[in-house]
Amino acid sequence: MAGFAELGLSSWLVEQCRQLGLKQPTPVQLGCIPAILQGRDCLGCAKTGSGKTAAFVLPILQKLSEDPYGIFCLVLTPTRELAYQIAEQFRVLGKPLGLKDCIIVGGMDMVAQALELSRKPHVVIATPGRLADHLRSSNTLNMKKIRFLVMDEADRLLEQGCTDFTADLETILAAIPVRRQTLLFSATLTDTLKELQGLATNQPFFWEAQAPVRTVEQLDQRYLLVPEKVKDAYLVHLVQTFQNQLEDCSIIIFTNTCKTCQVLCMMLRKLSFPTVALHSMMKQKERFAALAKFKSSVYRILIATDVASRGLDIPTVQVVINHNTPGLPKIYIHRVGRTARAGRQGQAITLVTQYDIHLLHAVEEQIKKQLEELVVEEAEVLNILTQVNVVRRECEIKLEASHFDEKKEINKRKQLILEGKDPDLEAKRKAELAKIKQQNKRFKEKVGQTLRRQKLGSAGQGARPPRPRPPAQTQAEAQT
Repeated sequence: MAGFAELGLSSWLVEQCRQLGLKQPTPVQLGCIPAILQGRDCLGCAKTGSGKTAAFVLPILQKLSEDPYGIFCLVLTPTRELAYQIAEQFRVLGKPLGLKDCIIVGGMDMVAQALELSRKPHVVIATPGRLADHLRSSNTLNMKKIRFLVMDEADRLLEQGCTDFTADLETILAAIPVRRQTLLFSATLTDTLKELQGLATNQPFFWEAQAPVRTVEQLDQRYLLVPEKVKDAYLVHLVQTFQNQLEDCSIIIFTNTCKTCQVLCMMLRKLSFPTVALHSMMKQKERFAALAKFKSSVYRILIATDVASRGLDIPTVQVVINHNTPGLPKIYIHRVGRTARAGRQGQAITLVTQYDIHLLHAVEEQIKKQLEELVVEEAEVLNILTQVNVVRRECEIKLEASHFDEKKEINKRKQLILEGKDPDLEAKRKAELAKIKQQNKRFKEKVGQTLRRQKLGSAGQGARPPRPRPPAQTQAEAQT
């Protein structure tokens, strides 16, 4: 296999890779780096943990070293956490250059961000909404010399449900030069992602992982059938078992709501498991601090909502536990992709209740693999059942006393106001969208029914001629 030097990278970048333990390029890097160095646009689709980020960071750094100036590269990403992770890779790999970067995301002071932008960093990593806000509110922000536009997790930028994304993208594209290299990277090639392919017009190079398997081979995937009401006792038993079996075990537990995430974090802490939470109800600084403590192994257990299920690269994670069975197979794939990264072994356990069997089957169909059932010692679960239930209830009462649900609504309104939106109008708009979706659904059902009737009608005509309808009675005939 070719090394980094054979891909056309400079010796200083090859040395930097060696120092960071990057010995051989991954398939996505082998495919995309030479094309990007040749000046071509690129669309790369590869599974999580495959080295997509380095596939664009390395060639961009090389081009920057040849002609360093002002704002050289713009990276758009769907989440704040992913923005900070990408920035970290630029800093580590670009350390010999004295690279200057700037992160523009929501939840931070706009004045401070504007000041950072005025210092003309080499690389700007941003969420589209916040960057568009800066461009609309400032006449001095100049991005006309940008050489690279990167959209990481491009499919999620479209699928995250942001109705303003198109308008934000138009604002951003109007502010950057037409003559540039456009790089689109994603875990999956979806129909929505194809909408962005029109941005890549300069001899576009397309690379997609050829492996048909949707999850990596190093990942041991299992499910555990549990009754809904005692699910938490099984969760605690699993955590205890993995910590006993694996040295310095690092675990991510995924939940479907912020409230469940917070309650489970409080519960595990009370049961003497050092745990940290990550969800959208936390302040931005708290989220960064939580991630930093987990990545540095201060805490070995992270409980997270799906805000952390995409893009975050924490190679040391050994176990992923799905507290709920994901409603969509792609969410499952993204969650379990947090472990077994970069060739390491990993385990993923999904708690499946009696109501989730169909969701498990959907996952198995998508990944083309039948999950094995995990067998546990039921007696050990029974021994801790009462204690876990009592502690869980205590934590729920404590969380309710803190008005968690009310704070969630207040935070939503604050975020909308920060984005320059009217919360009441947004609520009305969402209700109207839901109504339109429902109408569309009913329309599709009616169309489907009509087509089925037509199909049955045509099939019937082939068997026997239709019976003639009797002539309608006139009013006079009816009276006689």
